[in-house]
Amino acid sequence: MKTARRITVTLLATVALAACSSDPDDDDDGGNAVPSSWIRGAYSSSGTGYVDRTDPVSKVSDEIHDNTRAVDRLADGKMAFLRYRDDIVAISPHAGGRGSLIEIDDYRTGYSRWRTHLGSWPDPNSASFRGGGPGSGK
Repeated sequence: MKTARRITVTLLATVALAACSSDPDDDDDGGNAVPSSWIRGAYSSSGTGYVDRTDPVSKVSDEIHDNTRAVDRLADGKMAFLRYRDDIVAISPHAGGRGSLIEIDDYRTGYSRWRTHLGSWPDPNSASFRGGGPGSGK
């Protein structure tokens, strides 16, 4: 009987922990999450992200934003950036010269990676940074 209880407790703990975890680009209804499932379905997977082999950066940016409105949008030269609650979607010209590359990063990683393009967005490493989106407790 003790073994059955241990197994039950272990399974319940595993389920509870899995429910509490979140993928940085998780689709949920908890306020402005990046539309990662939609992006996976709409664009082809590549080694570094997703690819639209025909549409330019501006059109892909509009498509993603039209599906799920970003907190903020920014176009810098040939690139476009969409800011969601905890994530950044970066759209750049595809290496082959046609189409667009779509990359999703959590806000801190994306900001570090594309800092030079995101001058007006809050720096997650500053003492005054309160997070990327709406919510209580800030």
